[in-house]
Amino acid sequence: MNITLRQLQIFESVAQTESYTRAAEMLFMTQPAVSMQMKHLEESVGVALFDKQGKKIVITQAGQTLREHSKDIIERFEILQRSLMKLKKGQHETIKISAATTANHFVTHMMAEFSRLHPDMNITLDITNRETLVKQLQNYIPDFVIMGEPPGKLEIDSQLIMKNPLVVIASPEHPLARAPRQHPIPMTEILEEAFVVREEGSGTKAAIRKHFRKHRLNFISSYEMSSNESIKHAVVAGLGLGIVALHTIKLELEADKLVILNVENFPLERYWHLVTRKGKRLTPAAQAFQTFILESAESYQKSYQGFCTREVV
Repeated sequence: MNITLRQLQIFESVAQTESYTRAAEMLFMTQPAVSMQMKHLEESVGVALFDKQGKKIVITQAGQTLREHSKDIIERFEILQRSLMKLKKGQHETIKISAATTANHFVTHMMAEFSRLHPDMNITLDITNRETLVKQLQNYIPDFVIMGEPPGKLEIDSQLIMKNPLVVIASPEHPLARAPRQHPIPMTEILEEAFVVREEGSGTKAAIRKHFRKHRLNFISSYEMSSNESIKHAVVAGLGLGIVALHTIKLELEADKLVILNVENFPLERYWHLVTRKGKRLTPAAQAFQTFILESAESYQKSYQGFCTREVV
């Protein structure tokens, strides 16, 4: 049995109008073309679908059975067409984003603004560590990954979003915070203090160790935490100094719970990148998100970059 969707559409028009001529007018076809298509359809199903009663065309019982199913098929196809049209326009698509843990603060703010501008687009966000981000990129899972240093062993497309400076933080009660200095604190001096930083394997921890090694110093952390929130709480409590991304401590700086120390060779300049696998086809919605992130990142960065100078002690 070889039935086409077009034949079912013509069949429905004939059944509705009970006339080949009126069906042809409705479909902008010729009457012989409609008759020929119905002949082919009857040959395919092996039964008569219409009976002629004078000038009138009457649907047969077999035709009624076919119509019950054909109406459902046509309706589903129309739903499919509407859905595909919405997808083409970027509506009701799901954009899959994965981001490094330290990017959580600004990514969620940007997502909220994007959703207000594009309420018909859905976004899923996976906040995870660097190791998982790299595995996701390997398997082409997310549309985008927002991370620090892009992986070097994968074929990727990477765009710089904005600066991601790492700063040394302390409790306002810490001795180094209470002793104003005209000159930066030497890196060798802060290494004498206890440090609270991210866990082994995180991009931040790797960047810190690399930075100290660049200056021929060996960085050893006293405490390791799996999140920036834990680090901030530990530093506020006086457990030690911390090294975190500047944008993650805006609220604590405003509330005078933390201070940024003026340390030699800090801030450590890093950057956020928008990464996707090379060759991955982006949907219209994903392209809209990409444009939004790249255009709005600068204004978001300006909202916190002043702390780097205003809050240093």
